Amino acid sequence: MHLWNIFFVLGSALIEARESPRIPVVAPGPKAVPSGIFDVTCREAWKFPEKLPFQRPSLGLDDNIDIVTGSQFNGLATYANLPYLNCLSDKEVDGNKYDIAILGAPFDTGVTARPGARYGPTGIRVGSQRKEAEFSWSIYTGRNPLKSWATIVDCGDVPMTRLDNNVALAQLDKAHIVVSGRRASNEVYSAHPRIITLGGDHTTTLSALRSTYKRWGQVSVIHFDSHIDTWDPAVLGGGISDYAGLNHGTFLHIAHEEGLIRHTSIHAGIRAPLLRKKGDVRNDVRCGFSTIKARDLDRVGTAGIISQIKERVGDSNVYISVDIDVLDPAFAPATGTPEPGGWSSRELLTILDGLNGLNIVGGDVVEVSPIYDTSAETTTLAAAEVVFSLIELMVENPAKRQLF
Repeated sequence: MHLWNIFFVLGSALIEARESPRIPVVAPGPKAVPSGIFDVTCREAWKFPEKLPFQRPSLGLDDNIDIVTGSQFNGLATYANLPYLNCLSDKEVDGNKYDIAILGAPFDTGVTARPGARYGPTGIRVGSQRKEAEFSWSIYTGRNPLKSWATIVDCGDVPMTRLDNNVALAQLDKAHIVVSGRRASNEVYSAHPRIITLGGDHTTTLSALRSTYKRWGQVSVIHFDSHIDTWDPAVLGGGISDYAGLNHGTFLHIAHEEGLIRHTSIHAGIRAPLLRKKGDVRNDVRCGFSTIKARDLDRVGTAGIISQIKERVGDSNVYISVDIDVLDPAFAPATGTPEPGGWSSRELLTILDGLNGLNIVGGDVVEVSPIYDTSAETTTLAAAEVVFSLIELMVENPAKRQLF
């Protein structure tokens, strides 16, 4: 407010005070509220009743006040407020078995575009904070995977160095082997726990595939992405150095070379450009993948996409990897390599729910970079919902065929 306006307001108030007749002040009764109301009728009308129907007596520090219910929300952020367990520590896991583990992989130095996915695990957990076991019944399926036979825990993040990719990925390899190597809580359904990884860039999926191969053998990969990620390292990164050859665009090629995946794998949502007009596609087929392009959904709908995926993978063990950039940037802007023309979050969730019945042994949601998100946390909310769909698929489809 300008100084002149302040003087004007003060002057007006002074004149009004001098010209107004004095009103006798009536001392309000002890229960009268508010004190500025002098009319008796008005005062009585606005007086609070001595005890409302829902009113409880005031509680003191010594009374039985519940500070436990809801405290998960107010404490450390775990996915969907699940119990935290340090799954890497033999001492802490002793006596605390689990069936499904949420595991963060804070790594993003395998990207070819925007970094930031090292903060993805935290972002996804924050995006899931409205979820909890008591409030997770699906309006679509009528199921609640958080209240089922499965003991589900959040194992936190794997400690991964930011200074050396080789060391960081070796740490992640070992973490996956350790976490998946525990005995499951309910061995009737699965002898070993299954892992859902929160990425991290897509390079982190290679560690997960190595782990699932050790427990379940070769898997069919259902790869939701806008990019094929089977590029030959000699073409993408490897021309610089062997070190650079392992990245978020080559990990599926390397997984094929290591014999981790079956020739019944499939991409879904592909739309990004290629490096080589024909060579990339030939190599992709050699790595065992068929392709569903993003615009195929316009032609066959979600039911057609679901049918193609199920027909491709058959009754094999399945690993589902979801790069959040499979979604259009309108629904997931916070990612390293966004590509316009993608699917909506509703379409992706419908397709995932339609995969019920497959033998899913592992999964991940990767390439979430919260720094690029909207103030409404659009991307992390979508990613958290995708994780929930993966949990539901695992709960509904126990994995029994294992190598041990």
